[in-house]
Amino acid sequence: MKTAVRKSGFVLAPYMKSNNLRATYQILNTVVPYALLWILAVKAASVSLWFMPPIIVLMILFSVRCFSLMHDCGHYSLFSSKKVNRVIGFMLGVINAIPQYSWSRDHDYHHKTNGDWQRYRGVADFLSIEEFSKLNSFNQRLYELLRHPLMAFPGGFFYLAIKPRLALIVGTYDFINYLFTEMRKDSSVDLAQAISSHKSKYWQTAAEFWDLLFNNICVVGSWIFLGYLLGFGFFFSVYSIMLTCAAAIFIWVFFVQHIFDGAYAHKTEGWSYLQGAIEGSSYLELPKILQWFTADIGYHNIHHLSERIPNYNLKACHQENIVLLSKAKTLRISNMVDCSKFILWDSASNCLVSIASFRQATQAILDTAQSFPDRTEMANSP
Repeated sequence: MKTAVRKSGFVLAPYMKSNNLRATYQILNTVVPYALLWILAVKAASVSLWFMPPIIVLMILFSVRCFSLMHDCGHYSLFSSKKVNRVIGFMLGVINAIPQYSWSRDHDYHHKTNGDWQRYRGVADFLSIEEFSKLNSFNQRLYELLRHPLMAFPGGFFYLAIKPRLALIVGTYDFINYLFTEMRKDSSVDLAQAISSHKSKYWQTAAEFWDLLFNNICVVGSWIFLGYLLGFGFFFSVYSIMLTCAAAIFIWVFFVQHIFDGAYAHKTEGWSYLQGAIEGSSYLELPKILQWFTADIGYHNIHHLSERIPNYNLKACHQENIVLLSKAKTLRISNMVDCSKFILWDSASNCLVSIASFRQATQAILDTAQSFPDRTEMANSP
């Protein structure tokens, strides 16, 4: 079914203009409190550990906001200058231990293919029902377990704290191995040509490699410095909790913005970018305080209609175009657990289904097949 709404009908252009003053204010009201909370945490811990939980909760929320603003920088929408977005985005990436440049490239692919489930399988590499049905019972249970909402905690920590370090180590080893292989083939190999011809699974361009390298240097360097300054036990305890919970929050937020009952999940043939934006992205209605900490990313339909709209213009743009968003899905925090069920793609009907409904449908087919011979015998009897 095609929507009658056209992108040209939306009022987007007036909201795509970046405001450097507002962007600077957002950076200051995010990074400065985040740094002050670390100082407060040290002071509070010296008095009583009972003061720590509310401070850590605030640190988690400010970490989420840092990530949200980094996300805007990746779209070159927070500031008007592309260079400033790159510099600030890199800094915010260091705060959350993630290489912003390569992350933004992957995220850009998500925007280009949102709703096309043949090309992009969501936040957790979801399977189609055909692929799932070919797994044995153990791997089916493992698939279900690894996509349980609680796995966002260990998965989030791995995604931020470990994966970028591992990518640099394994990618560098892969490159060195490639270089020695080429040199064994030809001792007079052109080093510059060999470097430029190498295709890595861990970075696509030289710019991504340098961003990954400098991010690791800054992140690991800050870990060592702050561990030495604040005490390694204290720093890594607080930092691990904060990073894990912050990662889980933005994984959940991203999840429900695209994975929900009735989400647009089409094959490549006949896929519509506009339907992917409107019906393949939800409007996540959050309390005002959480809207602030997530930088209004809940207005996700508008964000997908134009990623160049900075976060501080999303709400106004949403209100301007609300009449055209009648087919958009509205979700709240209470819906998050329910959304976590829809982790299989039914390519035949272009929709997302739960494992439970898939098994019920499969069992119904088996029951029908088993009863069919009986009905055949009755039909053939005199």
